[in-house]
Amino acid sequence: MIPTDPQPVPQEAATGPLPQWDRVEELVHEAYQRYHGHAEGTVADYIPVLGRADPGLFGLVVTDVAGGNHAVGDAEVLFSIQSISKLFVYALALERHGHARLRDVVGVNNTGLPFNSVMALELNAGHPMNPMVNAGAIATTALLGDGDPFASWAALDAGLAAFAGRTLSLDEEVYSSEAESNERNLALGKLLTNYGRLEGDSDALVDVYTRQCALAVTAQDIALMGATLADGGVNPVTGLRVVSEEVARDALSVAAAAGMYERSGEWLFEIGLPAKSGVAGGIVAVAPGKGAVGAFSPPLDSAGNSVRSQLAIAFLSRAMGLNLFASSVR
Repeated sequence: MIPTDPQPVPQEAATGPLPQWDRVEELVHEAYQRYHGHAEGTVADYIPVLGRADPGLFGLVVTDVAGGNHAVGDAEVLFSIQSISKLFVYALALERHGHARLRDVVGVNNTGLPFNSVMALELNAGHPMNPMVNAGAIATTALLGDGDPFASWAALDAGLAAFAGRTLSLDEEVYSSEAESNERNLALGKLLTNYGRLEGDSDALVDVYTRQCALAVTAQDIALMGATLADGGVNPVTGLRVVSEEVARDALSVAAAAGMYERSGEWLFEIGLPAKSGVAGGIVAVAPGKGAVGAFSPPLDSAGNSVRSQLAIAFLSRAMGLNLFASSVR
């Protein structure tokens, strides 16, 4: 279940621009104050180093398509991007290979199963189903370099830097910890190869995917990355076009369908925004044409989504009128 807020939340309909600057600033700080003491959730420990994260950390950022920025709390604390990277690497692969190729190789449908499920791959004759689960993300990363792990790493490293407006560093400790406990992803890579869905050395390509997930970001970074998709693929701070408008649309469509794993349908029903989460505690949610919310807090629910981040984004979606499916202005 999506965490519920016992306090009433003011609601605005989604049509129209963001509220005025001062109002957005006020709402971001209100969201932080509401939820910074919320204690629900458990820090991920299946990747050993993540289990040492401070459960009290909480950063919240809204970045609009003009480059305006509202930040509070631990917005500059570094954490590993983890599965949030899947959304942006998928966009880069779409830019390289196009809509039809990605739909054929990776798919766009929700599996309804956990993000690292082997069963989902086997039940669908080796088709990963979507790029927001691990099997689909490994296949997507491989496509960036046409099966060449060195080319894939170079493309994703440069592409994610363009989304973030800065070079992202590798968290070596997180990478090493993940690489030492990576048996399930290595198995997924071999299954993808067996089904003809992965070209190249599967172990080497899984290693690239593992490094991808260990890149260090902040809530500020993921908010700007999301705002780049909200702005039709143009980074609103650097002015650089990272991907096309069509690619931004397609990437956000898949995030809406599958970005919150088996909770994606419930998230879209309750919150109404494309979003992508990561097990280090980050979530980015995008309001096309308006901006994005980047949130970070390590304690997770049973699906691997940050509890505080979900609560804060839900509040901001309602209070700022971000829900894609609301169609009138009060």
